[in-house]
Amino acid sequence: MALLRSFSSASSGMGVADHCKDTFFELQRKKAHRYVVFKIDEKRKEVIVEKTGGTAESYDDFMASLPENDCRYAIYDFDFVTQENCQKSKIFFIAWSPSISRIRAKMLYATSKDRFRRVLDGVHYEIQATDPSELDIEVLRERAH
Repeated sequence: MALLRSFSSASSGMGVADHCKDTFFELQRKKAHRYVVFKIDEKRKEVIVEKTGGTAESYDDFMASLPENDCRYAIYDFDFVTQENCQKSKIFFIAWSPSISRIRAKMLYATSKDRFRRVLDGVHYEIQATDPSELDIEVLRERAH
């Protein structure tokens, strides 16, 4: 892990806190969270966990946890039922970069995204959004089917 962190820091300027990987694993394997919101801590120069949503939280709760004027990364565990009536779950990686956020924040999140995304092994789909309409629940539903 230390090797990964130093390689990550040298390449993009941003490391990834071990807690991010642990929290993702809790969502992926243990189903302990419905979603996780990550932010870049510029002082520590690494991506950290900002918030986790409990399994009973809704998609509206998740959307409310994304700031309207600042960038974030997020993971959402989307549950749905197939046409064959099977319960399924798909994990979405979301790069949230609202159009009204600071240019510096947009650049920082854009340049750090690929490295952070690679740490989260097991994500099924990725969505980049600049507006809440691009994250409508129907967008996830269409991608998952």
